[in-house]
Amino acid sequence: MENQKNSKLKALLGWVDARFPLTKMYNEHVGQYYAPKNFNFWYFFGSLALLVLVIQIVSGIFLTMNFKPDGTTNAQNLPVAFAAVEYIMRDVSGGWIIRYMHSTGASFFFIVVYLHMFRGLIYGSYKKPRELVWVFGSLIFLALMAEAFMGYLLPWGQMSFWGAQVIINLFGAIPVIGPDLSTWIRGDFNVSDATLNRFFALHVIAVPLVLIGLVVAHLIALHEVGSNNPDGVEIKKLKDENGIPLDGIPFHPYYTVKDILAAVVFLIVFCSVMFFAPEGGGYFLEKPNFDPANPLVTPPHIAPVWYFTPFYAILRAIPSFAGTQVWGVIGMGAAVILIALLPWLDRSPTKSVRYRGPVFKFMLVLFIISFIGLGILGAMVANDVRTWVARGLSVVYFAFFLLMPVYTKLDKDKPVPERVTMGTTKQKIQFFVYVIITFIGAYLFATNI
Repeated sequence: MENQKNSKLKALLGWVDARFPLTKMYNEHVGQYYAPKNFNFWYFFGSLALLVLVIQIVSGIFLTMNFKPDGTTNAQNLPVAFAAVEYIMRDVSGGWIIRYMHSTGASFFFIVVYLHMFRGLIYGSYKKPRELVWVFGSLIFLALMAEAFMGYLLPWGQMSFWGAQVIINLFGAIPVIGPDLSTWIRGDFNVSDATLNRFFALHVIAVPLVLIGLVVAHLIALHEVGSNNPDGVEIKKLKDENGIPLDGIPFHPYYTVKDILAAVVFLIVFCSVMFFAPEGGGYFLEKPNFDPANPLVTPPHIAPVWYFTPFYAILRAIPSFAGTQVWGVIGMGAAVILIALLPWLDRSPTKSVRYRGPVFKFMLVLFIISFIGLGILGAMVANDVRTWVARGLSVVYFAFFLLMPVYTKLDKDKPVPERVTMGTTKQKIQFFVYVIITFIGAYLFATNI
């Protein structure tokens, strides 16, 4: 009986393979895809990003079943969109968990993506031959920012409304086309029902399609050139008589099992936050957003969600000239674009931070401090001291990128081994302590200003 079932499954698989390259695709991207055998903790975040993307898509589908993108008021004098969110939370069976899953997932998406990008930065995953992988990843980051910004308006709360008002008005600072561009984005002269409807359409359909397409392109490009590793050694250079990399192991079952373990740990943390602290201390869901949008009442402090605050702090740090904020907008845009240009800014032949010289490591520490510091300052009310500190941190942020062609070329790197190494326990502990101290130092520095 068992043999008959196996023969039927093989026959079905053969029928599919004759019409669609299912087995071939599986082998190329999973079963016979050889990844470096020295992956570490930092390589979990790529698969976790895919997991959160699925969570967001599935939870978003269920939310759209009961959400109404309508900025007009109902009989209770509440915006229909805001009332729809309240209806989901209070009256839809299981609606509260779906809504919190989506809102918590948005923040966790950026946490995972930022850590994934940080891993690429420290191990040089943007360098040859992975330039296109990095560019696709940078475009994913841009699409993710657009997706988050448009989704943030949909609950039609106070911070959603005024945050969108401020960000869209920034486009008005662009010379010549700015005012018309702002009006075109809003679909009206002010953020209104027309804005809500078009943002809903873009958030639910257009941007997710672009995002999924970029993710597929990112993975195809990655599997074409192969994965990087903590040593920055190309495993394709050394192969056995069968053409299998000597330092590679099949992605399945070795890394699929490790990724499942990482997913379980991640989901424990994710569910803990979702069930016990879905507001994230006011960072995931801000307190003003529990009030309906009111165009006549401006919140005392308008700030974007935490994952946009580093770039918002750069915007605020650059002073306006001739009554226009155009240079701040340019600075904010440049801060994002420079990330995509890393493959051409880094002139060092060495990929991994393990073998980089002291200057790169020093600049990397300053960059981490500046990014975290700007993120914290961007969420605070601006004053003279914080503005000047933000300007200093902005200079450090841009110096990391713009001076990179110089200091990476002159830096004294260590010799890179011919084959991958597993890394000693001492090295792992040192790097972990180095990262933790840097993050804590940046947080304490920014919060005590």
